[in-house]
Amino acid sequence: MDMEILAIENLKKSFGGKEVLRGLDLTVPEHSIFGFIGRNGAGKTTTMKAILGLLKPDSGQVHVCGEKVCFGQTRTNRHIGYLPDVPEFYAYMTPLEYLRFCGEISGMGKADLATRSNELLKLVGLGQERRRIKGFSRGMKQRLGIAQALLNRPKLLICDEPTSALDPVGRKEILDILLAAKEQTTILFSTHILSDVERICTEAAFLNDGKIAMQGTIEELRSMRPSDGFIIETEQKEDAGNLIKAFNDLKTGEENTLTFHGDKERFFDIVRYVAENRIPIQRIERIEPTLESLFLEVTK
Repeated sequence: MDMEILAIENLKKSFGGKEVLRGLDLTVPEHSIFGFIGRNGAGKTTTMKAILGLLKPDSGQVHVCGEKVCFGQTRTNRHIGYLPDVPEFYAYMTPLEYLRFCGEISGMGKADLATRSNELLKLVGLGQERRRIKGFSRGMKQRLGIAQALLNRPKLLICDEPTSALDPVGRKEILDILLAAKEQTTILFSTHILSDVERICTEAAFLNDGKIAMQGTIEELRSMRPSDGFIIETEQKEDAGNLIKAFNDLKTGEENTLTFHGDKERFFDIVRYVAENRIPIQRIERIEPTLESLFLEVTK
């Protein structure tokens, strides 16, 4: 039975008169890659700061590995590795020097630190990198940030918007690294990029209006929304036109493609019409429900 690495109960936090978290409940099981999804300004960073004991909630509690998080007394942070959205480094150091420096501060043994640093730099694709950090791209800094966050073998790795400022190649690299890091830890990452969540997460939660609107495995979340319909592509353009005349609820897409949203009975009527009129079809494809369509529905 996997234990809960993180449990948040009824977390509330206001700034000025504005309620940012309004009774947030969240559980993150061990060995998951957990997507914490919300629009910008939804309260994701506030939640992360509460988990790290850097911010005093107005009420509610946070437990990491079964231990209560106390504001300002961050004993629980020995279980946590943290990657902020813009990690800062000493620019004059090389990656290896930087990791050694971090390891010495946290009291790691010399031999362990040497093996661990090399192992992690290899994991994040910086094993051969001898340059100083000041010459690094944003993506390379994110990768070094992950290595640093994993140095102490944390039980929970928290990443705040790790891919939001990266190009598609950089994003893919970071996601692949997080996927590889799952062997070593549980990962919670906040994001508003839903395709990233669909690519690597095992579970996710939607944050909306200071509360969790929905939480579950990716499969469970997808199944909460019925299929979005079908795509029908005809061989001839005029056939597409005839179908639209016969069924005014078909929408035109590109070329000879039509999309249909409606119940099964109506869909069977269309298929029957296609068969009876011997209309040559290129493809009929079900439109799979996406997390994006679900998220937009939940956060309307």
